[in-house]
Parts: sequence; C-alpha cells; structure tokens
Amino acid sequence: MTYPTITLWSDSCFFSPYAMSVYVALTEKGIPFTLKRVDLSRNAQHEEAYRALSLTCRVPALQIDDLVLSESSAIAEYLEERFPAPEFERLYPRDREKRARARELQAWLRSDLAALRSERPTEVLFAGERFAALTPAAEQAVAKLVVAAQRLLPDGQQNLFGEWSIADTDLAIMLNRLALHGDPLPVKLQHYAEFQWQRASVQLWLAESVKAR
Repeated sequence: MTYPTITLWSDSCFFSPYAMSVYVALTEKGIPFTLKRVDLSRNAQHEEAYRALSLTCRVPALQIDDLVLSESSAIAEYLEERFPAPEFERLYPRDREKRARARELQAWLRSDLAALRSERPTEVLFAGERFAALTPAAEQAVAKLVVAAQRLLPDGQQNLFGEWSIADTDLAIMLNRLALHGDPLPVKLQHYAEFQWQRASVQLWLAESVKAR
C-alpha cells in the first residue's frame, strides 16, 4: 500500500496531551508518519514558519500531503474517515450513539476542568513532578470528573464502550493527572487509568517523552 506523506508536529518535550492523542491515533491506525518538534519554550509556535503552517499556532498540527489540520479531536475524526475500518483500526466505537458519546467526552475534556489541568499539569504525567495540594476549585473539578467517569465506565469493563476508542486515551490522560500524582481516586478509575496507560501506542509516546528529556 502507498501511504500519503504524513507529518505530526508536537511540542519538543512531548508533554502535550493533545499531541499525545494524535500520536496514539496514528499509531493505532498503523499509518507511517514523521514526527517533528516545536519548541514552545521559545514560542516557536508563533514564528513565521509555523504560523504559515498551523491555523491555530498550536500543537499538534498534522500535515497529510497538502492538508494541514490543527486541534486533536478534529484530526482524529479526519483520520477515522481518511483511513476507515476494517482496513485500518477503529478510533471510535462502531455504534453511532457510542461514537457520539465518545466525541462528547473528548470535547468536554478539552473545554472544561481548567483548574484540574492547571494544578495537575502534564509534568505529572511525563516527568513525575509533584505539586501542592489541590485548591477547592480543583477539587470541584475532580469531583465533576469522577462522577462523569464512573457514570461512563461500566462495571467490570476496561474500556468505556466495550471496545477501545481514542476517548479512552483522552480520559486516561485526565485521570492519570491525579492517579500518577497520588491523589485519591476510586479504585475502579485507578485500575482503568492504569490499564489504558499500558496500551502499546501510549507506551511509545511515553518513550518519546523520556528520550526528549
């Protein structure tokens, strides 16, 4: 099979959860791609070359031939359409309603819970750093996350929708901000986050993060 030329731009430290989500999606699809890094510490995302490339001046950005897309959930949906099952692995559930729920979860995780993301940044996930106790605002975000995650995750299952989807990776990223920091989580959610973290595509991203340090 002849594949298009695909390039994924990530932050140089591989700390971006959104770049991670796209990396996992590409890896799950089994599509060969080139990985390039953008040094956010020196604001390289605002330099002329990257501004000309990325509509949003953020990472990730994905280029497939002449098309360049930003925003990780938009990229995942495009990949699902461009490289569909059964020839390629699925990123979203087979069932239409479950696909809608997975997209709902992705949109929510990217747009809410700001206090949690701020107080448990991705340095927790990828560098093992520790931070102060959560503020009331972050604790409120945690409570909201826990209620939603427990509602979505069926008892006795290791994936949200009876099969893996990219939404599982995205939810595990958020839960592991807490679990890997030692913050309390219900046992069911701890086990779920740990299980998702062992997926081969996730482990490959973690290896890239280690190499970058």
